[in-house]
Amino acid sequence: MITVHHLENSRSQRVLWLLEELGLAYEVKRYARDPKTMLAPPELAAVHPLGKSPVITDGKVTVAESGAIVEYLLDTYGQGRLRPPPGTAEGRQFTYWLHFAEGSAMPPLLMKLVFDKVRTAPVPFFIKPVVKAIADKVTKSFIAPNLQRQFDFMEAELAKRPWFAGAKFSAADIQMSFPIEAAAARAGLDASRPRLMDWLERIHARPAYQRALEVGGPYSMAD
Repeated sequence: MITVHHLENSRSQRVLWLLEELGLAYEVKRYARDPKTMLAPPELAAVHPLGKSPVITDGKVTVAESGAIVEYLLDTYGQGRLRPPPGTAEGRQFTYWLHFAEGSAMPPLLMKLVFDKVRTAPVPFFIKPVVKAIADKVTKSFIAPNLQRQFDFMEAELAKRPWFAGAKFSAADIQMSFPIEAAAARAGLDASRPRLMDWLERIHARPAYQRALEVGGPYSMAD
């Protein structure tokens, strides 16, 4: 039996969605974030040494990292579903977006989150203007331009095809959901990129996505 070690309001929501799209049986073991730090609880370290989510166990197999979990589930149970044939143009797009999600899309989003926290962190009053100025400078000169460049790139790619890997919905779209939802929730992605917003509406309308929300519980990225 596949067990999803599910941390609330996290990337593991994508794993639940993929399992629902594939129609696989699974069970969920839930973990709550620390209410002060918002970090994963130490119990997750008993599943994987890094103590992070997502992670799944399938019998004696343990798989961590979103992209690795997607590939494992498709290789083991997909039977050709939710992935274009390898060696095709669509297959190459699939591989690209599967890795782009965490390798390129998430770093500037995480940097924005960190520097937003730096800007509002409690510090002695006499250095607060300096801290805020540094955070504002990094955001304006580096983080924001990178985010806008990525939004423009993704918007242009969706002008070429309805889904990230081609004409059909695939697990690449599942993998891309977290960074794009995070961008819409926290990084200024809005109606100025209508194709990305339409893509979000279409994934949120999928029955498997809705079922995964019911299983996973509160998920602020979908708000």
